[in-house]
Amino acid sequence: MARYKGAVCRLCRREGMKLFLKGAKCFTDKCPIEKRNFAPGQHGKDRKAKIVGYGLQLREKQKTKRMYFTLETQFRNYFEKAARKPGVTGELLLQQLERRLDNVIYRLGFATSRRQARQLVRHGHVDVNGRRVDIPSFEVNVGHEIQVREKAKKFTVVEGAREFSSHQPVVAWLEVDRDNLKGRVLSLPKREEIATPVNEQLIVELYSK
Repeated sequence: MARYKGAVCRLCRREGMKLFLKGAKCFTDKCPIEKRNFAPGQHGKDRKAKIVGYGLQLREKQKTKRMYFTLETQFRNYFEKAARKPGVTGELLLQQLERRLDNVIYRLGFATSRRQARQLVRHGHVDVNGRRVDIPSFEVNVGHEIQVREKAKKFTVVEGAREFSSHQPVVAWLEVDRDNLKGRVLSLPKREEIATPVNEQLIVELYSK
């Protein structure tokens, strides 16, 4: 399965904002964007061009892809699937991204970042409705029960994530039992319940050209 293998902090610097790809580190002074809040590369400091039109739409799409850790082909497929359904295309696109299993693990607080959640899923440490699922893009539905497998509950990263998220509220469309590291999908996420700094309309405009 294709995936990005480069330095993820460069992605945040390229977008000019924290994408929270490194978990707890993003909340500390060690976060590179705190020290070097400019685009990566030799001319990053000097490149201050104003972004408008197509460039604005492209940056919004790139930012969203990077936040949810998807590549171009997969992201395009999400858009085309959303465009075929009745409803608001941008909201349906975000709804699909939110329902990815790796994102749900992150939203439940069982991982400190989507990257970490993706690794937990890929290594087979997550069950959905009692069956092991190792596909990060697996799409959860209403009523699905998600649980970290017994052996993985003792992992340092999982215990750290549980402690890190213990005082944070869970999103309204999910129910969580942090003691047993399990959760349940209560409903499909609505746009107002998706706390992602994305202007999805710009993405729709980009792909609709």
